[in-house]
Amino acid sequence: MADSTASKAPAPVPSGDGAPLSHEQRLEAYRQMVLARVTDERCLALQRQGRIGFYAPLIGQEAAQVGAALALRDEDWAFPAYRELAFALTRGVPLQEIIDQLFGNGRDLIKGRQMPNHFGFRDQHFVVASSPIGTQITQAVGAAMAAQRRHDRIATIAFFGDGATSSNDFHAGLNFAGVFRAPTIFFCQNNEWAISLPREKQTRSATLAEKASAYGFSGVVVDGNELGAVYAAVREARARAVRGDGPTLIEAQVYRLGPHSTSDDPRRYRTDAEVEAARRNDPVLRLQKELTEEHVVDASSDQKIWEAARAQLAAAIDSAEKAAPLAPTSFLEDVFAAPTPRLAEERAAFEGLVRDGVIHP
Repeated sequence: MADSTASKAPAPVPSGDGAPLSHEQRLEAYRQMVLARVTDERCLALQRQGRIGFYAPLIGQEAAQVGAALALRDEDWAFPAYRELAFALTRGVPLQEIIDQLFGNGRDLIKGRQMPNHFGFRDQHFVVASSPIGTQITQAVGAAMAAQRRHDRIATIAFFGDGATSSNDFHAGLNFAGVFRAPTIFFCQNNEWAISLPREKQTRSATLAEKASAYGFSGVVVDGNELGAVYAAVREARARAVRGDGPTLIEAQVYRLGPHSTSDDPRRYRTDAEVEAARRNDPVLRLQKELTEEHVVDASSDQKIWEAARAQLAAAIDSAEKAAPLAPTSFLEDVFAAPTPRLAEERAAFEGLVRDGVIHP
């Protein structure tokens, strides 16, 4: 994980055990969801314009991620897949650091060594994501078992999609966690499509959550579009974990409203009618409607929330594009804690090539 030294963005504070989210917390959660939605839409456009190289959107999964983040504690470790933007924002990761990573500029904490969306932030206990399907599951279990042996009362959470439930690491991770009662929350965002493979062609199980029973622990199905329902399910799973009662598999049922990534064309495998039907349960608009009916927001205040999110994002993008590029020698950094004599020689030789114009940064 890269160190995050910039000031942290404010994150919603979880309510006490057993208490539902307050109006203030739900309003702050809505702001985070709006910021994630605005960022998602703009980053898709940035990739199409050639300004960033790749993007994996999360549109339709905002409530699941924000609800999960609210239910955890700062000391818990998160092992994401590659579309946990809303979780990262709610956890307190500054938007600027995320945008810098997407652009791979000189402020990129990972120094351009990962694909866009594969960010990580040590300060927020957010492990660097990677593309291989399901590998974060076994990593989360290993970290949980380390915490268990150190008597640290924390939980780990592994994020993955429905497609990952067919991976080797899903079986290995859940089996190991079940046997050793690891304090891990397995959080499956079932968005119904494993890239182009629909859920019904992947498994005959009635739910994905019921797979937990084969490994000796509980599985829970939750409406992933309902912020409060996700919050309650993850809060209870965390309580079980830190009590020593073992892991929980949570299946948050959502829908991937956008493409799998900017390399994907979902129109080739699903209909517009299907997507439009799912949009009627859009989690951002659903929470917006609830807050409006409860008189927490009105048309004017809601417009200000969206305008503020767009302004914050525009400023972050402008700053990222104006930032200096990575130093040409950055690939030699972070290789060893203390540079070896050979590495120092190679660095001096490379700097000489740059200085002489043989290599143009």
